[in-house]
Amino acid sequence: MKVLLTRRIPSSVFSRLQAVGDVDLYEGPSAISADELKRRLADKQALISVLTDRVTPELLDAAPNLRIVSNIAVGYENIDVAAAKARGVIVTNTPDVLTEAVAEFTWALILAAARRVAEGDRLIRRHGWKGWALDFMLGTELRGKQLGIVGSGRIGRAVAAKAPAFGMTAVFGQRTALDQLLVTSDVISLHVPGGPETRHLIDRKTFARMKRSAIFVNTARGSVVDEEALIWALQERLIAAAALDVFENEPHVREELMTMENVVLAPHLGSATRETRTAMIDLAVSNVLAVAAGNSPITPV
Repeated sequence: MKVLLTRRIPSSVFSRLQAVGDVDLYEGPSAISADELKRRLADKQALISVLTDRVTPELLDAAPNLRIVSNIAVGYENIDVAAAKARGVIVTNTPDVLTEAVAEFTWALILAAARRVAEGDRLIRRHGWKGWALDFMLGTELRGKQLGIVGSGRIGRAVAAKAPAFGMTAVFGQRTALDQLLVTSDVISLHVPGGPETRHLIDRKTFARMKRSAIFVNTARGSVVDEEALIWALQERLIAAAALDVFENEPHVREELMTMENVVLAPHLGSATRETRTAMIDLAVSNVLAVAAGNSPITPV
């Protein structure tokens, strides 16, 4: 099997992949371009991709021998799954292995926003701290508050499971129950997949329903939130704070968000632990190995 790998991976996992045949490793300093991806995939049977690799119908047509696209991510909005299915190409992702890492990071963002950690760090770094004061940089406690979770998948449930440790009550809401969740929750955390069905699920109307004291957290996908609406809600003080790990046009982050002290920003770090990223890569490779051996993939989309 000829395999195109669009990112460097740990040598221990790479050696497993080499066992199936010829591995073409892209080693560029940035994401592979669409033209380069198309050129190098032309004679391949397998593609191990990441979220920045767009697998379009045109790309699939240019790779007639392709059998599997193994995405190193739980999301797969970068892949036209319907087009792949129509061409008999298997698509796989890496669920489960990143659940706890993303859940932990979600709580890191919640705490950072509630207790103004990033804001305090910036203050000290610019030599702006003048000393302790009784009413200085007061945050908000989580105990006794409600955590509203939009999306009840693996990650959403893992975030909810940690809520009692902070004295919070977790509630879930999808489209049908979203309004009640928005009105009553003190912290609102997104855990839904990206894609056309969830694009701008959170917009001006939904922000207007939130408490003025609410903290808004997104570790899902940037497309789920209308960023212009979020900026408007923060500027109008319709919500108290936001903590974001994902953005609509990554890696671009809107200047307005970067100038707001009540916004915590992270560069898509939800699954970024050594343990989790290695497990994600290992699972992606295992899916390719399974198909190469004539077996069913482990985690098919």
